[in-house]
Amino acid sequence: MGIILKKLFLPTYLHKRRKRISYVNMRLTAEIKKEMFTEHGGDNKNTGNSEAQVAMFTHRIKHLTEHLKVNKKDYSAEKSLIALVGKRRALLNYIAKKDIFRYREIVQKLGLRK
Repeated sequence: MGIILKKLFLPTYLHKRRKRISYVNMRLTAEIKKEMFTEHGGDNKNTGNSEAQVAMFTHRIKHLTEHLKVNKKDYSAEKSLIALVGKRRALLNYIAKKDIFRYREIVQKLGLRK
C-alpha cells in the first residue's frame, strides 16, 4: 500500500538528502549578546570590552565552523571564518600585551587552545 518511512534519529544537519539543512540555532540574538556582555564585559552596555568582543567572535567562529562542516564548498563563509579568527587573534594579542592575567582567564573561560 504505502511506503513506511523510517524516522532517522540523526540531527537534520547530518542528514545528507535534505535540501534545506537546519541545525541548532546558534545565531547571535540580542539576548545572547546581552548575556555575553554581562558575563565577559561586566555590564550588558559595555560592548566594547575586549573580553566581550573575543567572546562574541568565539561564538560566531563556532557557528561558522558548524556551518562549514555541512557545507564544505561554501568558500565565502570559509573566508569570513579566517577573517574572524584573525580578528580574535589580534584582540587576544592585545589583551596579552596589556594584562597577561586577563588573557589567561579569558582563554581558560572560553576553552581556547594555548
